[in-house]
Amino acid sequence: MSMTFGENIKMTVFGQSHSEEIGVIIEGIEKGTRIDTDFVKEYLSRRAPGKNAYSTPRKEADEPIFEEGVENLLATGEPIKVVIKNTNTRSSDYDNIKNLPRPGHADFTAYVKENGKNDVSGGGAFSGRMTAPLVIAGAIASSILSQSGIEIGAHILKIKDVADSAFDSVNIAPDELKSIKKKAFPVIDDLKGEEMIETILSAKERGDSVGGIIECAVVGLPAGVGSPMFDGLENVISKAVFAIPAVKGIEFGSGFEGSSLFGSENNDAFTVKDGKIKTETNNHGGILGGISSGMPLVFRLAVKPTPSISVPQKSVNLKTLKEETLEINGRHDPCIVPRAVPVAEAITAFCLLDIMKGEGRI
Repeated sequence: MSMTFGENIKMTVFGQSHSEEIGVIIEGIEKGTRIDTDFVKEYLSRRAPGKNAYSTPRKEADEPIFEEGVENLLATGEPIKVVIKNTNTRSSDYDNIKNLPRPGHADFTAYVKENGKNDVSGGGAFSGRMTAPLVIAGAIASSILSQSGIEIGAHILKIKDVADSAFDSVNIAPDELKSIKKKAFPVIDDLKGEEMIETILSAKERGDSVGGIIECAVVGLPAGVGSPMFDGLENVISKAVFAIPAVKGIEFGSGFEGSSLFGSENNDAFTVKDGKIKTETNNHGGILGGISSGMPLVFRLAVKPTPSISVPQKSVNLKTLKEETLEINGRHDPCIVPRAVPVAEAITAFCLLDIMKGEGRI
């Protein structure tokens, strides 16, 4: 199965949840480009497991090891290879599900696709663990984009039925995005964040899980980036974000809500601000015809509840084809949303760098 993404800059993710190591190979970074390894570590730290009561108890240092392609913090022009050692695996936790696919998980489809040779330990290649290499590639991309004044940030818009304040899609300041990244729980309204944490912990106590919505924004992206049809900004970003295992939906700008409006309500009137053409509102989410308009790029991701829960569930034995009750062991996030926030940012950064490099803008 292909685990490579990108046209002008490519990343290839390798490894599995419980393999000795996981990592990424990044091709296309020009020689002499500064690689901020501390920035990469900071990004990984935001995604790392085992840091609080509302994430998986599995503790991993997630220390990136730059094995190839970087010398003295500068890209050599050769492919950059970065690995992360897996140090806290417990594959025995998955012995009882080798023949019992978890409802909501990729166990069954992977079994069919790989003729029963799939690795179920930790979810194998389908695990959220595999988003760590995505963060490495995206963090490098984000660092490069920031030098051109492009800032990417996200927050938790919703956990189950508890909602945070949404971004003001017309006026998003780079400092606002940076300040959210510094928070242990990435929300705009900290009181709502506390309610969200309570909701997650309540589900955890019952052996259950919850999902939510992530809102992501890009500011400083100039107008004219992207293409119509198949290579539009929406197309490329949408394809990439589904690499996050729990993502089940995406919408840009007014999204599905906009479909219930009149055109006169959903259209964004043009105006001039500081000598540049802008729009008074931003229902288009910063993209028109697959091309950036110069307004903040805004989209939201629907993240499903973590499928690995300890509540007894009905499954089917893949060998006997008989129904059985499945009880899942192991260490799992009661909600994947908080740790998926930096992943969404990172993937967006990689997409934009890939597109802009292809257009000769970076």
